Amino acid sequence: MGEVQKAQMFVFKGLFSVIEKLKGTTEQELRIVLLGLDNAGKTTLLKQLASEDVNTITPTQGFNIKSVCCDSMKLNVWDIGGQRKIRPFWKKYLENTDLLIYVIDSADKKRFEETGLELSELTDEENLRGVPLLIFANKQDLATASPASEIAEGLNLHTYRDREWQIQACSAVSGEGVQDGMNWISNNIVNKKK
Repeated sequence: MGEVQKAQMFVFKGLFSVIEKLKGTTEQELRIVLLGLDNAGKTTLLKQLASEDVNTITPTQGFNIKSVCCDSMKLNVWDIGGQRKIRPFWKKYLENTDLLIYVIDSADKKRFEETGLELSELTDEENLRGVPLLIFANKQDLATASPASEIAEGLNLHTYRDREWQIQACSAVSGEGVQDGMNWISNNIVNKKK
């Protein structure tokens, strides 16, 4: 199986807890878009969720998508590249989004302003109006990482009153904090869709 096929074969173990909570309901579909600047750790995060090797990551050219069907739930998860030349196309993938996951490199302070501007533009998009937002403050395993609370303040997340949001410190490499973010999705997003 080629690398491209492997990249598209993500099985999101953390999302199975979401599916478990939906058993017995009528068929539902949850569309998740995963965005962030290049090198933020989006694909590493997905590989961590899938219990795949996180040491063989290459930059995402375009996007990866995986639809997972289980019992009465269908999850469509889109991992879209974060290179500057790809970002103008992000808005083409936002229609009918149930949840936006935004990944930030917590150790790359030089790009905080850039990532904040991108996030602000995203949340102003018509297709994301009121859509819940989970921010993974990634790379917390690095000594130079800013704490999630500091990033939340810098991004002015307290002004996001039109949506549910959560910032979760994590390390996509070690997996620390990732399941906490998935639990937030399960408790705050999935249960409200029932």
